[in-house]
Amino acid sequence: MSKKPILFCTQCGAPVERKIPEGDDHERYVCTACGEIFYENPLNIVGTLPVWEDRVLLCRRAIDPRKGYWTLPAGHQEMKETTRDGAARETQEEAGIDFRIADEPYVYLDLAHASQSHVIFLAAMESPEANPGPESFEARLFSEDEIPWDKIAFNSVDKILRLYFEIFLSTTSSGTNKGKSHNHH
Repeated sequence: MSKKPILFCTQCGAPVERKIPEGDDHERYVCTACGEIFYENPLNIVGTLPVWEDRVLLCRRAIDPRKGYWTLPAGHQEMKETTRDGAARETQEEAGIDFRIADEPYVYLDLAHASQSHVIFLAAMESPEANPGPESFEARLFSEDEIPWDKIAFNSVDKILRLYFEIFLSTTSSGTNKGKSHNHH
Protein backbone atom coordinates (compact mmCIF):
# COMPACT_ATOMS: atom_id res chain seq x y z
CA MET A 1 0.00 0.00 0.00
CA SER A 2 1.50 3.33 -0.98
CA LYS A 3 0.62 6.47 0.91
CA LYS A 4 0.02 9.76 -0.87
CA PRO A 5 3.06 12.03 -0.70
CA ILE A 6 3.04 14.98 1.65
CA LEU A 7 3.21 18.16 -0.44
CA PHE A 8 2.81 21.02 2.01
CA CYS A 9 3.61 21.73 5.65
CA THR A 10 0.63 21.48 7.99
CA GLN A 11 2.24 24.10 10.27
CA CYS A 12 2.96 26.95 7.81
CA GLY A 13 1.73 25.82 4.36
CA ALA A 14 5.16 25.94 2.66
CA PRO A 15 6.28 23.11 0.33
CA VAL A 16 8.08 20.12 1.85
CA GLU A 17 10.99 18.11 0.51
CA ARG A 18 12.31 14.60 1.12
CA LYS A 19 15.64 14.59 2.92
CA ILE A 20 17.46 13.11 5.89
CA PRO A 21 17.10 15.57 8.79
CA GLU A 22 20.17 16.36 10.86
CA GLY A 23 20.69 13.70 13.52
CA ASP A 24 18.40 11.21 11.75
CA ASP A 25 19.14 8.25 9.50
CA HIS A 26 15.85 8.00 7.56
CA GLU A 27 14.57 10.14 4.74
CA ARG A 28 11.57 12.23 5.86
CA TYR A 29 9.36 15.00 4.57
CA VAL A 30 10.78 18.30 5.91
CA CYS A 31 9.25 21.76 5.53
CA THR A 32 11.44 24.04 3.38
CA ALA A 33 10.41 27.09 5.43
CA CYS A 34 9.92 26.22 9.12
CA GLY A 35 11.83 22.90 9.23
CA GLU A 36 8.91 20.83 10.60
CA ILE A 37 9.68 17.11 10.19
CA PHE A 38 6.88 14.73 9.18
CA TYR A 39 7.28 11.18 10.43
CA GLU A 40 5.47 8.43 8.55
CA ASN A 41 4.67 5.37 10.61
CA PRO A 42 3.22 1.95 9.83
CA LEU A 43 -0.54 1.48 9.93
CA ASN A 44 -2.16 -0.82 12.46
CA ILE A 45 -4.70 -3.17 10.93
CA VAL A 46 -6.92 -4.61 13.66
CA GLY A 47 -9.58 -7.28 13.48
CA THR A 48 -10.85 -10.62 14.67
CA LEU A 49 -11.01 -14.24 13.71
CA PRO A 50 -14.66 -14.98 14.58
CA VAL A 51 -15.31 -18.61 15.49
CA TRP A 52 -18.55 -20.58 15.81
CA GLU A 53 -18.04 -24.22 16.83
CA ASP A 54 -15.58 -25.65 14.25
CA ARG A 55 -16.15 -22.89 11.69
CA VAL A 56 -14.74 -19.42 11.10
CA LEU A 57 -16.59 -16.37 9.81
CA LEU A 58 -15.32 -14.62 6.70
CA CYS A 59 -16.64 -11.47 5.02
CA ARG A 60 -16.80 -11.01 1.25
CA ARG A 61 -15.42 -7.54 0.56
CA ALA A 62 -17.76 -4.96 -1.04
CA ILE A 63 -14.92 -2.42 -1.36
CA ASP A 64 -11.52 -2.18 -2.99
CA PRO A 65 -8.91 -3.42 -2.70
CA ARG A 66 -9.80 -7.06 -3.50
CA LYS A 67 -13.53 -6.41 -3.90
CA GLY A 68 -15.46 -9.69 -4.01
CA TYR A 69 -12.76 -11.67 -2.17
CA TRP A 70 -13.06 -13.15 1.32
CA THR A 71 -11.35 -11.72 4.38
CA LEU A 72 -11.54 -11.47 8.14
CA PRO A 73 -13.42 -8.50 9.62
CA ALA A 74 -10.56 -6.05 10.04
CA GLY A 75 -9.49 -2.52 9.19
CA HIS A 76 -7.51 0.51 10.24
CA GLN A 77 -7.15 1.30 13.93
CA GLU A 78 -8.50 4.75 14.74
CA MET A 79 -6.58 7.36 16.73
CA LYS A 80 -7.02 7.09 20.52
CA GLU A 81 -8.45 3.58 20.15
CA THR A 82 -6.93 0.42 21.64
CA THR A 83 -6.17 -2.43 19.27
CA ARG A 84 -8.80 -4.55 21.03
CA ASP A 85 -11.48 -1.82 20.80
CA GLY A 86 -10.61 -1.26 17.14
CA ALA A 87 -10.85 -4.98 16.40
CA ALA A 88 -14.27 -5.11 18.07
CA ARG A 89 -15.47 -2.04 16.15
CA GLU A 90 -14.29 -3.39 12.79
CA THR A 91 -15.94 -6.75 13.51
CA GLN A 92 -19.22 -5.06 14.34
CA GLU A 93 -19.04 -2.82 11.24
CA GLU A 94 -18.10 -5.53 8.75
CA ALA A 95 -19.72 -8.69 10.13
CA GLY A 96 -22.53 -7.45 12.40
CA ILE A 97 -22.20 -10.30 14.90
CA ASP A 98 -22.58 -10.72 18.66
CA PHE A 99 -19.32 -12.03 20.10
CA ARG A 100 -16.91 -12.29 23.00
CA ILE A 101 -13.47 -10.94 22.11
CA ALA A 102 -10.32 -12.34 23.70
CA ASP A 103 -8.35 -10.18 26.12
CA GLU A 104 -5.04 -10.67 24.30
CA PRO A 105 -4.19 -10.72 20.58
CA TYR A 106 -4.24 -14.10 18.87
CA VAL A 107 -1.89 -13.17 16.01
CA TYR A 108 0.47 -10.28 15.42
CA LEU A 109 1.85 -10.02 11.87
CA ASP A 110 4.58 -7.57 10.97
CA LEU A 111 4.20 -6.72 7.26
CA ALA A 112 7.15 -4.42 6.64
CA HIS A 113 6.69 -4.58 2.85
CA ALA A 114 3.23 -3.00 3.27
CA SER A 115 4.20 -0.74 6.22
CA GLN A 116 1.49 -2.43 8.28
CA SER A 117 1.17 -4.33 11.55
CA HIS A 118 -1.81 -6.70 11.80
CA VAL A 119 -3.26 -7.42 15.25
CA ILE A 120 -5.95 -10.10 15.23
CA PHE A 121 -8.02 -11.26 18.22
CA LEU A 122 -10.09 -14.42 18.53
CA ALA A 123 -13.82 -13.72 18.76
CA ALA A 124 -16.19 -16.38 20.08
CA MET A 125 -19.50 -15.84 18.29
CA GLU A 126 -22.63 -15.84 20.48
CA SER A 127 -24.72 -17.27 17.61
CA PRO A 128 -24.17 -18.17 13.95
CA GLU A 129 -26.11 -15.09 12.82
CA ALA A 130 -24.38 -12.27 10.93
CA ASN A 131 -25.68 -8.94 9.67
CA PRO A 132 -22.82 -7.51 7.56
CA GLY A 133 -22.41 -3.79 7.05
CA PRO A 134 -21.91 -1.87 3.79
CA GLU A 135 -18.21 -2.86 3.43
CA SER A 136 -19.18 -6.56 3.09
CA PHE A 137 -21.37 -8.21 0.44
CA GLU A 138 -21.94 -11.10 2.83
CA ALA A 139 -20.57 -12.82 5.92
CA ARG A 140 -20.52 -16.62 6.10
CA LEU A 141 -19.25 -19.41 8.31
CA PHE A 142 -16.79 -21.89 6.79
CA SER A 143 -15.23 -25.10 7.99
CA GLU A 144 -11.60 -25.53 6.95
CA ASP A 145 -12.61 -27.67 3.95
CA GLU A 146 -15.24 -25.14 2.80
CA ILE A 147 -12.98 -22.07 2.76
CA PRO A 148 -12.58 -20.67 -0.80
CA TRP A 149 -8.79 -20.62 -0.49
CA ASP A 150 -8.34 -19.27 -4.03
CA LYS A 151 -10.66 -16.35 -3.22
CA ILE A 152 -8.97 -15.14 -0.01
CA ALA A 153 -8.29 -11.41 -0.31
CA PHE A 154 -4.87 -11.16 1.33
CA ASN A 155 -1.89 -13.42 2.04
CA SER A 156 -2.00 -12.35 5.69
CA VAL A 157 -5.58 -13.68 6.03
CA ASP A 158 -4.57 -16.96 4.39
CA LYS A 159 -1.69 -17.26 6.87
CA ILE A 160 -3.91 -16.50 9.88
CA LEU A 161 -6.56 -19.03 8.80
CA ARG A 162 -4.02 -21.80 8.18
CA LEU A 163 -2.38 -21.12 11.55
CA TYR A 164 -5.74 -21.24 13.30
CA PHE A 165 -6.77 -24.55 11.78
CA GLU A 166 -3.34 -26.06 12.43
CA ILE A 167 -3.58 -25.08 16.11
CA PHE A 168 -7.32 -25.81 16.36
CA LEU A 169 -6.92 -29.31 14.97
CA SER A 170 -3.96 -30.05 17.24
CA THR A 171 -5.72 -28.79 20.42
CA THR A 172 -9.36 -29.73 19.87
CA SER A 173 -9.00 -33.12 21.49
CA SER A 174 -7.32 -31.69 24.59
CA GLY A 175 -9.56 -28.61 24.83
CA THR A 176 -6.64 -26.20 25.19
CA ASN A 177 -7.79 -23.66 22.60
CA LYS A 178 -9.98 -21.72 25.03
CA GLY A 179 -8.91 -18.27 26.26
CA LYS A 180 -10.14 -15.50 28.54
CA SER A 181 -12.70 -13.31 26.88
CA HIS A 182 -15.18 -10.53 27.58
CA ASN A 183 -18.62 -10.02 26.08
CA HIS A 184 -19.04 -7.49 23.27
CA HIS A 185 -22.30 -6.79 21.48
